[in-house]
Amino acid sequence: MYEFLSWRVADVMTRAVQTLSTDAAIRDAEALFDAHDFDALPVVSDEGGLAGIVSKLDVLRAYVFTSESIVPRYDEIRKRPVRTIMTLQPLTIAPDQPLTRALEMLAATRVKSLPVVEQGRLVGIVAREDVIRALRRAAARESPPRA
Repeated sequence: MYEFLSWRVADVMTRAVQTLSTDAAIRDAEALFDAHDFDALPVVSDEGGLAGIVSKLDVLRAYVFTSESIVPRYDEIRKRPVRTIMTLQPLTIAPDQPLTRALEMLAATRVKSLPVVEQGRLVGIVAREDVIRALRRAAARESPPRA
């Protein structure tokens, strides 16, 4: 199990990350959530920088009834860009950080995944499942699946 202490975020993160542009519509996020069962999707700028993250909870909040919109116009909401509902400054982690740091961050917050950012650019994502899988591998004395 001590092997886990030497592992880095880069050892277990997903590098081929499904992302959305800031102009993508909420319906696009919904479709990706349905197709892949993601909990959140990084939103990137045209330059490839992390602009924010949109979660299933963010999408749900877009449909909340308010005194101004007792009957929400669902088609109009679904056309809105994700930049109008995304979290602007999500928690992030660097690829060279110890995996124990990702474990601490995920355990201490309600987020289910952390965008992995290096020099302002999105390079991956690490999710609860990735850390749990790494813990199982360490307990079995396996090496990390170096990507």
